[in-house]
Amino acid sequence: MRRKLLPLAGLYLVQGLPYGLQSGLLPVLLRARGLSLTRVGLAKVLYLPWLFKLVWAPLVDTRGSLKAWLVLSTAALGLVCGLLAALPPAEAGPAGLPVTVAGLLLLLNLGAAVQDVAVDTLAVQLLEPAEVGPGNTVQVVAYKLGAVLAGGGLLALVPTLSWPLLFLLLAAAYWLAAALVWAAPALQQLPASGRSEPPLRSLHLLQDLLAMPGTLWTAGFVLTYKLGEQGASSLFPLFLLDHGISTPELGLWNGVGAVVCSIVGSSLGGALLARHRSVLRFRLGGLACQTTLLFHLDTPGVRLGPSTVLRGAALLSLCLQHLLGGLVTTTTFTLMMRCSQRAPRALQATHYGLLATLELLGKLFLGTLAGALADSLGRPLCFAFFLVLSGMPVLYLSLAPGSLA
Repeated sequence: MRRKLLPLAGLYLVQGLPYGLQSGLLPVLLRARGLSLTRVGLAKVLYLPWLFKLVWAPLVDTRGSLKAWLVLSTAALGLVCGLLAALPPAEAGPAGLPVTVAGLLLLLNLGAAVQDVAVDTLAVQLLEPAEVGPGNTVQVVAYKLGAVLAGGGLLALVPTLSWPLLFLLLAAAYWLAAALVWAAPALQQLPASGRSEPPLRSLHLLQDLLAMPGTLWTAGFVLTYKLGEQGASSLFPLFLLDHGISTPELGLWNGVGAVVCSIVGSSLGGALLARHRSVLRFRLGGLACQTTLLFHLDTPGVRLGPSTVLRGAALLSLCLQHLLGGLVTTTTFTLMMRCSQRAPRALQATHYGLLATLELLGKLFLGTLAGALADSLGRPLCFAFFLVLSGMPVLYLSLAPGSLA
């Protein structure tokens, strides 16, 4: 099993680099070079290729070899990083993000999304049923480590490394990963694309996907399982900031502490696959604690002093939610992969791409609306709503089909 998990770990680690780059490193670099906050915020539009994985997932399923997709997509990401190294954003001046750089970043996300489809297909086809749990633990942990390395690790090197050197370092990481994929023993005998399978009916592709056993239930679950957690995790740090937590302290707890807890939770998730309902209940309890804290903090005059029990409880609840969120993520991705393994080989990449897209849509939807809900409902009522949303997946699990039990 180790021969399979090591290549997967390397691929998922480099897959997490673009996310860390654009969520942690790039905003700071662009802002430091004089770009407006509006321009920096608009850079999130470049994530759009991730929402259209179903467009190229059928190509990965039916065209070329899976190994070729893995090597070429990874090497292409290195090429894009090399081009970005030659085009520092300062060349366009402080008025906005250069069109060329924005186009290359869009290509970076496109390449990363294609690589994501190929790596997920590799995991679906390579892992045996008994290996899916450890495989998804490796997936989530390696991805988060890659995001931390690109977002926090490279950010720490900004004072000593220039923009070109940072992207050359990323390019070297991608090219090394592509070379390792080409030479990895576990990938030498990958099955060919599903050309021998019946041809995909493009007009009925979605119908074909949803007809797979357990797909409709799994689609509903992945679309809703993170709604309450995503809303709370996007707002709670800001509420702590409003109540006296300093920006450096919040960055330490919500950055380093929360990421470490999330990785620990993801690592433990593979051992708790049979207790998915219990994990969801624990997460519900963690969110209930945060909601209780919010009701107390919303009392006029309440501040989080430098050494109060309330302050410690608030910061610990922040880390606890990330720990429980990591547990839920690993078990859910394992569920998704098991469901996709039941699809015909010619549909597996597209099937998993559909589930992964719905999972992302669910998180983006409430993460985008959370601020508006807090402004209209008030903080306590908003978190009570998040608590109700987090309880829904616990009940939804009782409707799970027997094939996914």
